[in-house]
Amino acid sequence: MKKNITCPCGERIVGQDEDDLVAKTQQHLKENHPGHDYSRDEILFMAY
Repeated sequence: MKKNITCPCGERIVGQDEDDLVAKTQQHLKENHPGHDYSRDEILFMAY
């Protein structure tokens, strides 16, 4: 199961599961990179 993602800004985001990872990633983008909005599929494609 994919639970980690590294944002291009260098921030490493770790989730308990895929849903948690997607939620945390979307929150990080909203707070730190307004205008960069990725769908669940796009986030999971980049996750590992």
